Amino acid sequence: MKKSWKRVTAVSAVLALGGSLLAGCATGDADKKQSSASPATSNQGESAKPTAPVTLNISLTGTGLPLPEADVLKKELDAKLGTNLMLTAIQTNEDYNNQLRVRMSGGNSPDLFQVSNIDMKEYADKGLLLDLTPYLDKELKPAKTFITSLGSDLLKKSTVNGKIYAIPRNGDLPFNSFWIRKDWLDKLQLKMPTTIDELLEVAKAFTERDPDGNSKKDTYGLTGLEFNAFAPVLGAFGISDMFSSGVFYGKDGKLMNAFNDPAMPQALAFIQKMIDANVVDPEFMTNKGSSVQQKAFQGKAGIVNMAWTEIAKDEMVNQYKTVNPNAEWVQLPAPKGPAGQFDGAFDFDKPSRLMAIPKSLEKDPVKLNKIFEFINYVSSQEGNTLVMYGVQGKHYNLKEGKVAMTELLAKEGNHFYMYQLTGRPNDQYLSAKFPNQKAIIEFAAKAQRIRLFDSSVVPPAGFNKADADRYATEELVKFVYGKRPISEYSDFLKTLEGTFKYKLYTDAAEKQIKEQGLIK
Repeated sequence: MKKSWKRVTAVSAVLALGGSLLAGCATGDADKKQSSASPATSNQGESAKPTAPVTLNISLTGTGLPLPEADVLKKELDAKLGTNLMLTAIQTNEDYNNQLRVRMSGGNSPDLFQVSNIDMKEYADKGLLLDLTPYLDKELKPAKTFITSLGSDLLKKSTVNGKIYAIPRNGDLPFNSFWIRKDWLDKLQLKMPTTIDELLEVAKAFTERDPDGNSKKDTYGLTGLEFNAFAPVLGAFGISDMFSSGVFYGKDGKLMNAFNDPAMPQALAFIQKMIDANVVDPEFMTNKGSSVQQKAFQGKAGIVNMAWTEIAKDEMVNQYKTVNPNAEWVQLPAPKGPAGQFDGAFDFDKPSRLMAIPKSLEKDPVKLNKIFEFINYVSSQEGNTLVMYGVQGKHYNLKEGKVAMTELLAKEGNHFYMYQLTGRPNDQYLSAKFPNQKAIIEFAAKAQRIRLFDSSVVPPAGFNKADADRYATEELVKFVYGKRPISEYSDFLKTLEGTFKYKLYTDAAEKQIKEQGLIK
């Protein structure tokens, strides 16, 4: 499916917004123009000029955030912008969303915070988010120095009922693929598996033929995190890996939902076959956090579906080489199956983050100005370079016009992505930061994947996605472990669509996706 993209700045709306707000500090005609463009800040005059550093409390998901006094980017940005940036990063989406919900309900929201598209709609409907639409100066042209360009459709992802409620960050590239122990293949004199049946046979050998040579039956063919462990296997049947990626995609020119896909029972039967053969880590449904990575590094399994950032960075290679110097993890092309060869599914249109501003800040023009100044700066050539690579001469050097990283960046820069509010040019950034992984990055980025539409769908009122997903997960586990016969799959669907109102969800999704022109 082809799509036309209009190249615009990722935050052209915000650039306009910032320009209008800052204009409020001027006099005469500029005041009048600003007043009509942005009613919440009219007549603010000189009061919008801060006399001391402005504290901005920012909340998002992430790991590796240092203490404020050790945060080199915070120091640089604070000095440049006259801010006191206070970031709070929470590791998991579930914990983050729960804590944000408590703060929002208590009227103690951060000044700038990450939201999912579902929560964005809920908070917008409750009047808790600042509607950015009235601030737009449509006559303002995009800044020529803005470095991260996005398709104009991305702004639709931050829209509720025609109004913009969040700042979108451009999407990431796909990172995941199957990884396999090549040294185990070599030891057992096996070839790289190319089909799902060959994958099963290799997994059996990894389980039964003592590939680590310790004379113990302590290895499994495959491990992973819940059903994402089987993403390329599901892809071989033309199905997305439901819970970790999404459920809506096109098939034969029509919208398909993974649970309603006619191929799903067949795919579940094959996964059941793998589990019955005892080649799958029995803890795949309860693995948490870094446990999958640790099992892979410790030689507990020989095949894993994982992002290259978790296994192929230099420091990751050093970790597993420390455990076993002979270990050699390599990317494995997705196995072929009845529907072809798909390395799972990916939502190419999905913003990697949405950042919202509370409605309460429309009464605080000083802080609001500073938020837009911050966003605009990290979106400019100078600011975006800073939040990608750090300080020139310290974290990187320029050699013949190209960025060359220093060792200090690896030590101090693991959290820099948190400041990349509107994104980055992924190809340029990744090739500069991970030169040793260039081929690996390209492998993951170019793999064929099922194209998802989930970022275009906001669940309708009356449908509880969390409850539906919980039920679906429980029942699919029963199917693949043989606790419920796959012949009852149609009964499962009836309950999902009836009791859990999934039909309401799929009907709303089809309407929304058609309105956006993603399918006819």
